[in-house]
Amino acid sequence: MRVGAERRLGNDELRELALSVGFHDVRVTRVRTTPRGEALDRWLARGDHADLHWLARGRDVRLDPRVRHAWARTAVVVAVHHHHRVPDDPGGRTGRVARYAWGRDYHNLLGKRLRKLKARLGELGVRSWGGVDTAPIVERSWAEAAGLGAVGKNTTLLVPGRGSFLLLGVLFLDADLEPDPASTRDPCRTCVRCLRACPTDALPEPHRLRTDACISYWTIEARGLPPRALRSNFGRWFFGCDVCQEVCPHAHDPDDPDEDDLLPRHAWVDLDDVVASSDDDLLRRFEGTPLRRPGAAGLKRNALLVLANLGDPGAVPVIRRHALAHPEPVVRAAGVWALRSLGERIALPTETDPLVRGELDAEDAVRAR
Repeated sequence: MRVGAERRLGNDELRELALSVGFHDVRVTRVRTTPRGEALDRWLARGDHADLHWLARGRDVRLDPRVRHAWARTAVVVAVHHHHRVPDDPGGRTGRVARYAWGRDYHNLLGKRLRKLKARLGELGVRSWGGVDTAPIVERSWAEAAGLGAVGKNTTLLVPGRGSFLLLGVLFLDADLEPDPASTRDPCRTCVRCLRACPTDALPEPHRLRTDACISYWTIEARGLPPRALRSNFGRWFFGCDVCQEVCPHAHDPDDPDEDDLLPRHAWVDLDDVVASSDDDLLRRFEGTPLRRPGAAGLKRNALLVLANLGDPGAVPVIRRHALAHPEPVVRAAGVWALRSLGERIALPTETDPLVRGELDAEDAVRAR
């Protein structure tokens, strides 16, 4: 039975279904070309997406979901709030993790709930397609159009009184529902705190993110070493970065959600332990969390950069023993950077990898000046 024949899906019924499977918010808007789609094209044309080439490959569907499913008529935006207060700083050689990655991998969490919602809609005769940020969907644009919040100067979706600590999913339906009013209020007005606070100047102007300068990109998606000029600005960020969200006035003190799957299990990470662990043990430790995304080599690279920034010479033995002998060049190169930053002299005469040799030669050139 198709919706619109003998039966019509109502907004209240949809909301009840979405809340029953675990979403915290649900909003609705009509399907058309993606709102703010021109901003995506400008972003891609400038090359601000760095080497995230999959964003360009999915451009057509991102700009209009009807390219994939001509029957789409309604966009349903669902959200899960993930803000939890940062646990006390444990001190020592530890690194910070962005809030969204403290608990269970949100791709799995939201994906499971979306599948439940799709199944229940299917029982009512409603076709649907969608997903989270792994699907070719500009979630923030649809969320703004559906009135959930508004895109701020830091490019995140801001919800008044809650900030941007939320996870989004979108489903496109072949049913007609009454749209919620779009967000029209500018949440930022004259505020530029996020632009000024970004440690690496990844927000050069309002509503523009330079991926190749973003800490989150370099600690999660990138496989190489970040530019030398950026590394000391990473501070203690081991995985991701929340600075532009934490300074936002809308995120001053939001309520913590009743969401056990996203509790702060990995808010702080022991960096010595990351460097010293075997790759397999490290990945097992973070099974089912976003922290597996960079792979073991990426996690060790991140730990070494933060150890360099902490400036604690107590880290030298673990770096020498475990980083310089690692099979991945990016780990060895990060180890060279960390040791040199900690004032250590190091020579690896048998090293032939160009990435590692580049770090050695760059440091030698600096010392020769």
